[in-house]
Parts: sequence; structure tokens; C-alpha cells
Amino acid sequence: MSHRFDPTSLREYDIRGIVGKTLSEADAYALGRSFGTLARRGGDPRVAVGRDGRESSPILEQALVRGLNESGVDVVKVGVGPTPMLYYAEAELPVGGGIQITGSHNPPEYNGFKMVLGHNAFFGENIQKVGRMAEAGDWESGDGTVSEREVLDSYVERLLQGFDGDAFRIGWDAGNGAAGPAVEKLTARLPGEHHLLFTDIDSRFPNHHPDPTDEANLEDLKRLVREKGLDFGVAFDGDGDRIGAVDGEGRVIWGDQLLSILAEPVLEAVPGATIIADVKASQALFDRVAELGGTPCMWKTGHSLIKSKMKETGAPLAGEMSGHIFFAHDYYGFDDALYAAVRLIRAVTGLGGSLSNLHSAMPKVINTPEMRFQVEESRKFAIVDEVLDRLAADGARVDRTDGARVTTNDGWWLLRASNTQDVLVARAEAKDQPGLERLVGQIDGQLALSGVKRGPQASH
Repeated sequence: MSHRFDPTSLREYDIRGIVGKTLSEADAYALGRSFGTLARRGGDPRVAVGRDGRESSPILEQALVRGLNESGVDVVKVGVGPTPMLYYAEAELPVGGGIQITGSHNPPEYNGFKMVLGHNAFFGENIQKVGRMAEAGDWESGDGTVSEREVLDSYVERLLQGFDGDAFRIGWDAGNGAAGPAVEKLTARLPGEHHLLFTDIDSRFPNHHPDPTDEANLEDLKRLVREKGLDFGVAFDGDGDRIGAVDGEGRVIWGDQLLSILAEPVLEAVPGATIIADVKASQALFDRVAELGGTPCMWKTGHSLIKSKMKETGAPLAGEMSGHIFFAHDYYGFDDALYAAVRLIRAVTGLGGSLSNLHSAMPKVINTPEMRFQVEESRKFAIVDEVLDRLAADGARVDRTDGARVTTNDGWWLLRASNTQDVLVARAEAKDQPGLERLVGQIDGQLALSGVKRGPQASH
């Protein structure tokens, strides 16, 4: 037997597609056979399986479990919950790997799989290998078992371990995603007063799209915080591995700003530690980490890439602009938005009790939102290379970690190719509006020299 995946579904960090078009039950079965084979060859033929609240998740789960079982793998089903709950199960249960069935923050017709094997992120070349094994029919055979394990309560218990925060009045928006029930259980145990939005799982996402990095999706939370005079609010994406936040005045606190707050107590506990952020993060964050005696590290965008870099550097904390926050300090090193929310409460407690004041004290910079525009897939990396060559010839100050990040007296600008789509991503940050316009002008000038221009915004 062999199977061909739709090549568009085998992405850099996960497998994802439109159910019935680019993703099918046959894909789920084939993934089970390939991943199960790798788990067996790796020496631990047990895999935890979780799922989000999408309509297609139970059917995909059945096919996946069948594929794992027929490869001789024993499956532990942990049920519906956020992706970090599956990561937690993989870390704590006697298993060698884990798969979460989730479409993350994509529209309802999407679904997919996030994987972890031997406590390591499973991405990039490994995902391509799954495809090649399926095509070759390179599968072990066997007869595995299925058991069920309730982990939601122990996961929430783990989130609360070592809690030393004050009682705050907080808004929580689960966006009808998979984090809802965990948020209900968590807030019932936290001190303070908690106002919950959209914690019922609804795969149609009737209230707003579950992506907290788009400010439009935070309107309900902002209104709640303002109307009730709450201290702050937090929001989660569809599968609970990314966090968004607003302060008591309803201002959005972006991923890099959250990281600069979360870093402070961590650097008190682990002086001089490395704190990692992706290339889209503000210079203000890297400066703040250095000011606190930490070692700032700028790394490539992508949750799997960041997790690997954390292991390599021993960093206790990392984060991305997109709201993935990774704690290895007192935790497992994976991206968990619910745990990040708990650590935010603890950090605000230790830093004087007002998130709004902490936000107001941050250096004033202005930046563009992330600008994403479509280009020919065959050209996307080539354009970035052409830009890098011209910048080198001009003697510009360039960081080449992930695309081109150029520092000038006005601030900085970034141009990189998306790993997952035929899209270029650009961003700029300056101290004032004229400076920002000059930086955006430089981006546009470089793009023009490569024969492209920023078109209509591409979606994620």
C-alpha cells in the first residue's frame, strides 16, 4: 500500500489543508502509518492523540488511530482540548510521541496535525519524510491498542503549580476554540474575578475568528474590559498555543511587549539567561532583555524553529510576535497560551500590580502591522536573496537570521519569505512617523528593483 499527500498540505511546521479537498481521512490514516513507523523505529511504540473542536476532527482521529494501530503502535486518546494539553500529555504520560488534530486559527473548513516525537518538535524535513514514507509504503505493520486518558484536570493542575499571583479582575476570550473548557476550569481555581467570553467550543467560530494577532478579533475583549473596568484581558487562538492581551485601557499588548514583561521575573530567577524572540520582534524588546542583564537572541520565525533553538541555547523563555510564548523555566519549553496567561498574572503581581502602567512605561515606538503580500512561489526566496546582495553592496547594517532585517538611524525594517505560503512578509519600526515612512520607502524601493510591489494584503 502507498499513499500520496497533497503537497500543499505538508507544511514547514505541521500538516494542514481543506478537508475534502487537500486533506482527507486517507491522509490521516497514512500519517498514522508513517508516524507510527517512526515511533516504533525510535523505540517507543506509544503515541498520545488529542483533537480540537472542529467538526472534522473526530473522523480524522478515527482514521489516524487506525493507521497508528496498524503500524503496531498503542494509542492513548486524551480527548478534546488545546494543543498544549496534548504537548503536556506527551511530556508526562509514558508515550514516545503525540499528535494533535487541529486546524489552529484557520477557517472552519481547514484541519490538520501538529506533532511531537520523543519530546522534540516534529517539523521541516521530518514532515517531508512522512510524505515520502507514505508514497513508498515504507510502513511497519502490527496490532496496537487504544486506551483513553482524562488529562484536562491534571493539565489545569499543572498550570497552577507554584502560583503566587494576586487576585485580579480579568477578561478571558477563548474564541469558541479548543481552549474553552480548560479556561473555565483554570479560572474557577484562580483568585480574583474572571469574566469569560466564548468558552463553548463551536467549530463555526460564530463570534469572531480565533486569531488574537488580528486586532479586529479583540474587539469583544476590549469592550468587556472597558465596560466592566477590568485590570486586563487575554485571548487565545483556535487551539490555545497563541495568546493575545489587552491592558485595562483596552490597548493591545503585542507578543514582543508581553515577552518583555514575562522576561523580568525569569531573569531575576536565572540571571544572564538567553531570551529568544523572532526577527519580527521590536528592538525595544531586545534592548530591554539586555538592560535586565539577559542575553537577547534574535531567531527565525516559526514555533518549531524557536523550540529547537531553546534546547540548543538552554533559554528559559522565548516568544514570537504571533503570540507563541515558550516557557522552559519551571515548565516544558513548549508554547502554551494558558500557561503564558498564568505567568502574566504572576509577573504583573511581582512588577507592581498594574499591566496598564507596565505598558505605558514601555519605550514609544511606532511600527507597521505585519505586511504580507503574494509573490510567485518560485520567486519568493530569490527576491530576498537579491535584496540581501544589494544591501551588502550598499554596506547596510543587515541581520540575515531570517531574511533581511536592516537597521538604520530611523529604526529597522524586515523583509522575509514565509515558510508556509507564497508570501513575502515585511515590517518596519521607527521612533516617529516620518522615520517610519522612510523605512517603508526603502522596502518598496528594494522590491521595485526586484520587479515586485506590495500588493493587496495576503491572509494567513
